[in-house]
Amino acid sequence: MLNQTLRHSYSLLAPLYDGMVAAPTRAARQRSLAQLGEEVQGLNILLCGIGTGLDIPYLPTGARYTGIDLTYRMLKRAKRRITTQDVSLHQGDVMQLPYPDQCFDVVIMHLILVVVPFPQQALDEATRVLVPSGKLFIFDKFLKPGQRAPVRRMLSPLIGKIATRTDVVFEELSHPALTVLTDTPALAGGWFRQILLRKDSA
Repeated sequence: MLNQTLRHSYSLLAPLYDGMVAAPTRAARQRSLAQLGEEVQGLNILLCGIGTGLDIPYLPTGARYTGIDLTYRMLKRAKRRITTQDVSLHQGDVMQLPYPDQCFDVVIMHLILVVVPFPQQALDEATRVLVPSGKLFIFDKFLKPGQRAPVRRMLSPLIGKIATRTDVVFEELSHPALTVLTDTPALAGGWFRQILLRKDSA
């Protein structure tokens, strides 16, 4: 039910999304994706919640990219951004990824982890499809542990149903296979963070 509400909301937001999000997040996206480096030849890379494809222009060439999103209208806009990159698009739920275990070398989660109703489930799925020693790139907004943020917490139950949660604490999410490599402020005084994780070998 929650996913149906989100799908409807983001279908309506699709024509407006770039105007609201593209400019404020451009530099942070570039910094995050720059960490991929240039040696991506032959890698399989998953973009969870690819949306309208705002990451596509900054993806280094040589890798095989898969983008998944819940909303057809967002994917339709993402398709327009595909030029020379090897990008395939799928409609689906990041909390139930339609991919086998350990099939991606890198997973990118930009502005999606706090959108979904159950962030832990989305993180678990991203970890499942990631190969051992694979990297997980997160760019999103998180409260700090113990941060009161009464307005953000008060608004979250409402806007979380139609757009995005504002009360997620990254440190309350966990997976035994993941190790945090870097965690840096990105936007809005550190509310938005760039987090790089590695999946440890079994």
